[in-house]
Amino acid sequence: MRASQDQLIRPGGRRRVFAAGLLAVALAFTSACTDGDGGKPSSWHGGGENPAPKAAATISEPAADAKDVPASTGITFTTKDAVETAVELKDAAGKAVEGDLAKDGKSWLPAGALAYGTSYTATVTATGDDGRPATATSTFTTMAKPGNQVRVSSFLGDNQVVGVGMPLIVKFSRGIPEDYRDDVQRRMTVTSTPAQEGIWHWVSPTEIRYRPKEFWKPDSKVSYRVQAGGLPMGAGWYGRADLSVDVKIGASLVMTVDNKTKRMTVTRNGSVIKTIPVSLGKKSTPSSSGTMVVIEKLRKTVFDTFEELGPEDGYRTKIDFAQRLTWGGEFIHAAPWSEGQQGSVNVSHGCVNVSMANGDWLFKNTQIGDPITVKGTERKLQNGNGWTDWNMSWDEYVKGSAIPYEPPADPDTTPTPDGELTPSATPTA
Repeated sequence: MRASQDQLIRPGGRRRVFAAGLLAVALAFTSACTDGDGGKPSSWHGGGENPAPKAAATISEPAADAKDVPASTGITFTTKDAVETAVELKDAAGKAVEGDLAKDGKSWLPAGALAYGTSYTATVTATGDDGRPATATSTFTTMAKPGNQVRVSSFLGDNQVVGVGMPLIVKFSRGIPEDYRDDVQRRMTVTSTPAQEGIWHWVSPTEIRYRPKEFWKPDSKVSYRVQAGGLPMGAGWYGRADLSVDVKIGASLVMTVDNKTKRMTVTRNGSVIKTIPVSLGKKSTPSSSGTMVVIEKLRKTVFDTFEELGPEDGYRTKIDFAQRLTWGGEFIHAAPWSEGQQGSVNVSHGCVNVSMANGDWLFKNTQIGDPITVKGTERKLQNGNGWTDWNMSWDEYVKGSAIPYEPPADPDTTPTPDGELTPSATPTA
């Protein structure tokens, strides 16, 4: 039955007609808010939301809100489906900290130790091939300055010029436990120009040395760095500060002594420049056969062996042009009293005796770190009796590393005993 006009305009009906009118107006406005492409709704109505980034990033260390973090900390993270990764570290004031990504792309290390008792925020940004970045952040606080600190020192000082056999020598004021040595070694880098393959070798808990696989290339520039500041070193001890040293390698001056011929052959950059008659140790006190390097040079000194050999065999003698080769007392030095035997008979107490003129010449031409190899004597050089790094094969030497050795496919310039001597400049940290 068709409704009458009165039914349509009764109070309840008026409200229904009014509501229908509002709906029509609303629909009119809705249809006006389109992108003009077939009436499709615009994105802010939920029809075209941005997709999630393909890449992802996670920071594992330091953990978010971590406290008492060592000042040596790096940023360890993982990424997924990233074609580009960036790391940023800022202090509470927003000041950025300089640093570099590790070669493996899984960690980032500040250029220096962080400040103690300070809040930092790390941000890792991973960008996928879709061009959309994904970020992870971690805010942490470094520990207060520790009371127990280990001092790090280098035998060599900045700008020293040394021989091609010179090992890089770093000492610690306290022994480093074995289970901490790999962490310490990972914070030790060597950069050489031109690039040369090499590795660190622990001589003792307090000393580590570095040598290349072959002698340093002449005229190389070498820089080494120990990022020890705030680094845990066992039993509540921490590195005091970072250490960096820049040195230069001089000409390749190599000495070779043959007991059979009683001659020393001296080469510079591969060419023979001098042949020198020598007298080595007699049978009761033979010279050591092996490869040594010049440890120190003394223009004038006194050899005093009374305490070691006693009043009957001991002696006290003034010596010119002395160059130490071992901690046990073997030197190259001038011996005018044996010039008649040099080149024919061994009469020394283990040293390499040369004439005054040849001792003077050698002293003027050699430098700390120049190598000397003695062949054919009755006694072999004992490792540790001097800087005997070159008396070991490369395979033996790498066994002294706390990190497994991996031969580089293409070496690059990025990142690697007893007795006390004091060089002219000794940086310490």
